[in-house]
Amino acid sequence: MSVEKMIETEESLEEILSRPYPEVVELCRKLKGDIIILGVAGKMGPTFAIQLKRACDMAGVKKRIIGVARFSDENVKKNLDNNGIETIVCDLLERQQVDNLPDVENVIFMAGMKFGTVSNQPLTWAMNSYVPALVATKFKNSCIVALSTGNVYPLVPVSSGGSKETDPPEPIGEYAQSCLGRERVFEYFSSKFSIPSVIVRLNYAVELRYGVLYDIGKKVYNGEKIFLENGYVNVVWQRWANSIIFRCFSLCSVPPKILNLTGPEILSVRKIAEEFGKLFKKQPVFERKEAPTAYLSDASQCFKIFGKPDVDPWTLVKWIAHWIEIGGRAFEKPTHFEERTGRY
Repeated sequence: MSVEKMIETEESLEEILSRPYPEVVELCRKLKGDIIILGVAGKMGPTFAIQLKRACDMAGVKKRIIGVARFSDENVKKNLDNNGIETIVCDLLERQQVDNLPDVENVIFMAGMKFGTVSNQPLTWAMNSYVPALVATKFKNSCIVALSTGNVYPLVPVSSGGSKETDPPEPIGEYAQSCLGRERVFEYFSSKFSIPSVIVRLNYAVELRYGVLYDIGKKVYNGEKIFLENGYVNVVWQRWANSIIFRCFSLCSVPPKILNLTGPEILSVRKIAEEFGKLFKKQPVFERKEAPTAYLSDASQCFKIFGKPDVDPWTLVKWIAHWIEIGGRAFEKPTHFEERTGRY
């Protein structure tokens, strides 16, 4: 598919997001054992699971691809079932339910809580810091790739190029603090049980139905104010991000390897909005001015190992603008990219 070709339907979008890269197919061929995705029902999980199932089929290997979640939206479960994913309904906060999960060699941990943190800090800490203890204990004989966030880093000068994996975490707010708790718990159990692991600090995955780019585009389209204080962001194409998360099984180690995952560009929120404005023929409405710091990550280590994303952010802006204009479905889950105090 030409990267400039517009995406017209959700069916086409799902097919593209779940289309395996050759490297994913090759790793499916080599990787021993089945794969379980904990927290599969989120924004990234469904197309991730289907990408892995398609890759296994292309590789000619038989693996169980298991998706675990509460599945509050029955349609998500049905879609996964229809695509050959083995789904298990499970509340990861319940020890007995976690203990009853099948023993699987390769674990992808995508569970967590971000939005609603301010109104329910106890649940946030339980999901982000207690659940990892249950999971690590249950899967102490497995390899674990655990998703974290670039929010564990502090706001850094835009001129710095972003936080590196060697920089000390300084999380702002209880959401980010609880995510650092997640990392520390996985690190502890990795050492205790010799669990080969990778902790992936992601920010921010985007596609046409949600994400920082979608949020900015929708504000421009609706004539809403765009607050510029948090004026610079990283983004990464979700299909590519999912492929890298899976390929991290080739990096699992004790203690866990830490890897930043994002795109190579530091993007100006103002310039993104102005580009959407050109495409929509509308004038963006700005409020406040850019601060000299932002939540930014340097993913140079990731690019050195895996290469760079195959779709650039300006192509994504064009795709998203078209998607908004044709009334494409959105997840209606704002990223709150403007937030600088950690209150989500």
